[in-house]
Amino acid sequence: MPIHFRPATMAELPQILEIYAHARAFMRQNGNPDQWGHNTPSQSLLIRNIQDGDLYLCMDCDQIAAVFYYKEGPDPTYQHIYDGHWLDDQPYAVIHRIAVAAHRKGIASHCFAYALSRCPNLRIDTHRDNLPMQRSLAKNGFTRCGIIHLENGDERIAYQKSLP
Repeated sequence: MPIHFRPATMAELPQILEIYAHARAFMRQNGNPDQWGHNTPSQSLLIRNIQDGDLYLCMDCDQIAAVFYYKEGPDPTYQHIYDGHWLDDQPYAVIHRIAVAAHRKGIASHCFAYALSRCPNLRIDTHRDNLPMQRSLAKNGFTRCGIIHLENGDERIAYQKSLP
């Protein structure tokens, strides 16, 4: 079966936690120790995301290739943008916390394409030290729009892609 997407289930939580642990280790090894620290995203947040139907899996054959949060509608952290502006004020979806199970090229691109197939206006953000994600966003046609701040005050680079 080709790559496909579906909501995550509670039964998959142990695998999802392992994938995020792997992603945190990868980020630390690649000069980005602060974006997710030692326990982000938390298990309680992931449980809530699964229960709400907002945590998705990218499946390759019957294996989890990636996990990510996807939700349509306004994101409170995107209400104010600094040092730039959003491409438009149209309704949008957000994608957060992409974590790839095994670092295979192209998996994040599949996740972006899936999200854009559901909503043609997508916003995302990343840490200034997350150079692999910044490269992936540029490669996939996202525009760097400015700076946003998370609820805890942490700064992130904000991106948007809007299809015609």
